[in-house]
Amino acid sequence: MKAGSKLLSAVTALTLAMCIVVSGAGLAFFSTTTAAQAAVVSVIEVRGNQRVDAETIRGNITIRPGVNFTSVDIDESVKRLFATGLFSDVTINQRARVLIVTVDENLIINQIVFNGNKKIKDKQLEALVQSKPLGPYDETTVEFDAEAIKEAYDRIGRSEAVVTTQVVNLNGGRVNVAFEINEGGRTKIASINFVGNQYYSNGRLADVIATKRSGFLSFLSRKDVYDPDKLQADEELLRRFYYNRGFADFRIISTTADLDPESNDYIITITLDEGERYTFGEIEVESTVAGIDAESVRRHLTSRKGAVYSAEKVEESIISISEAAAADGYPFAQVTPRGNRDFVNRTISVTYLIDQGQRAYVERIEIRGNTRTADYVIRREFDISEGDAFNQVLIRRAKRRLEALGYFQAVNITTQPGSEPDRVVIIVDVKDQATGEFSIGAGYSTGSSGATAEIGITERNFLGRGQFIKVAVGGGENTRTYTFSFTEPYFLGYRLAAGFDVAKSEDSSQNGYDIETLGVTFRVAAPITDRVRTVLAYTYSQEEYNPDAGATFSAPIQDAINNSPWIKSSISSSIIYDTIDDKRLPREGIFARMTGEFAGLGGDAQFAKITARGSYYRPLSDYGDIIGLVSVGGGYVIPTSGNLRVFDQLFIGGETIRGFESQGIGPRDTNGDALGGTTYFNATAEVGFPIPIVPRDFGLRGAVFADAATLYGSDLALGATVVNGLDMQWRASVGTSIIWSSPFGPFRLDFGFPVAKEAFDETQIFRFGTAGRF
Repeated sequence: MKAGSKLLSAVTALTLAMCIVVSGAGLAFFSTTTAAQAAVVSVIEVRGNQRVDAETIRGNITIRPGVNFTSVDIDESVKRLFATGLFSDVTINQRARVLIVTVDENLIINQIVFNGNKKIKDKQLEALVQSKPLGPYDETTVEFDAEAIKEAYDRIGRSEAVVTTQVVNLNGGRVNVAFEINEGGRTKIASINFVGNQYYSNGRLADVIATKRSGFLSFLSRKDVYDPDKLQADEELLRRFYYNRGFADFRIISTTADLDPESNDYIITITLDEGERYTFGEIEVESTVAGIDAESVRRHLTSRKGAVYSAEKVEESIISISEAAAADGYPFAQVTPRGNRDFVNRTISVTYLIDQGQRAYVERIEIRGNTRTADYVIRREFDISEGDAFNQVLIRRAKRRLEALGYFQAVNITTQPGSEPDRVVIIVDVKDQATGEFSIGAGYSTGSSGATAEIGITERNFLGRGQFIKVAVGGGENTRTYTFSFTEPYFLGYRLAAGFDVAKSEDSSQNGYDIETLGVTFRVAAPITDRVRTVLAYTYSQEEYNPDAGATFSAPIQDAINNSPWIKSSISSSIIYDTIDDKRLPREGIFARMTGEFAGLGGDAQFAKITARGSYYRPLSDYGDIIGLVSVGGGYVIPTSGNLRVFDQLFIGGETIRGFESQGIGPRDTNGDALGGTTYFNATAEVGFPIPIVPRDFGLRGAVFADAATLYGSDLALGATVVNGLDMQWRASVGTSIIWSSPFGPFRLDFGFPVAKEAFDETQIFRFGTAGRF
């Protein structure tokens, strides 16, 4: 028992001793930790710096002599020093009451150079790279810069470009960084194939997408560059195309882009499923909002029973209903379409449900990605602003407006929660694109006008302000023209397109005299609806007529020459209705314009004039891309004082009825001089089609046409002048055309053959010029 007691006493003593030791160690550890968490130093010593001043380093840390600091302050100080980008390594240690900050300085970039680049200029590359002269050298950043340069070459169709870097060490911790660029050959698109399409041909679908097959003029448009983002946008264009033409079940199964390493060409294949084509069934409106009557809303619908189903018509109806509800004091009304497919009859009935939506307000509109276009140019396309009721329908409309501007490669609008549950932040991501254009126009008339050409430079987004500027110079065998145009699309902050045009022309194509004209026009255009707009303009011009020596003229022309120069001061008003789908190649829609002009606000001209024309386009064969056109027009002018001047009368010819010379029809004196008329009418029927065999990417189309027109009447002081054609006499012609949608703009060659004419008319079989402008 004694031995056991002694053993127990020994164990107890040992345990007690261990507890004392452990307790002492714990106290020591606690004491050390407390010191680390609340230390004070009297001196901060900086080591390793060569170029960076020690005070700069001390200023970038949170620790101060005589002030308690913790390990958190040490971590934060290290992060701050690294964030300056001046150091590759930073350590902070404490020895007694001295804090030692040891740094390894980064190399400083002395100069950045680009070698081997021709297709992308130095300034463009400088904007791409993050490394900058006099900034810190970072190997990882330089690698990212090289990849960014490579991606820039991919976007211009040079996927074979190789970018390497070279770093040259200099004295004083400085380096030169060189990007060595081998631009390689240009990657092209050999073909674009569509699989699964039955209703529309490959050529028609190729016209829908922005990516184009390579051709001999592709270097001008650069539309044959493969870009995954661009191809994704093309998929959306195809969806819109089909959804708006009745194919509600349309889907894209796959899109592939295969690169042939031997030819360095891409082969793009888009596999799709068109589905069935639907028409609208019953159209209903239901409202759960007290104060909004469903029947009264029906007048705002643009979707109609029996019409081909169109997602665009549905969205237009939603916008129209939402705007009407907001105008009636219900800004949070939410319109939701509910479709009901009838697979047997291939119809889609649509019910528009009007509910009280969630109350939410726009906290702010945040714009990102615009490197050139000013923020306000983007903001003004929104019908809502900060503090307004949030409306998703108006957001979609703003997106369409921004895309229609043509300033951006891509537009994406998203939303994020705001600072409060009822606040929404609108995020607008855009990507600027080039908006300057170099254009060439040309024409040829077998008559006295001869060949003409025009060279112009256009900027649609001048200085990123959304302003339009065009400078053009033209001329030919007998003509010279000079024009300058400027348009501010949002005059005084309103959706008013205000601008002016200055023009000078010299024309010696007339027999026996030359004409010099100098004029300026001030104009303002205002939208009434999305499809209707009005234009108000004031024009001041001076016309001077210079006769050739010994030339003789009829009384009206001699009077114009004798009293030259003539001043015209007039005001005009136009109303325009436009639903054309594509101005370069219209396939469907209506364009109508009516203009009234009054001259007599000072000056010599005294008349009232009205002109009108309308054109209707409609596909005759969707698969064959055959387009029908019917166009009619007319005009009438009367004097407001005395008689008309000869040059204030109406003149028409080959530009209106092909197969005839300019000013080729209408009243004419026995000398053959055109005197114009007071009234005209014209009509055209035309069928356009792709030219067989010729690749669609080349942009060639053919057309056959029939024209008819008449010009008659006179309000001139004729004296003894004998005039033919004062009575209404119809002329007619038939012919064929070749239309080229070139990178410089649309051109057309017309071959017209008169089938009904008068003996004194002047005819012209061949005519070449730009295609119709709206």
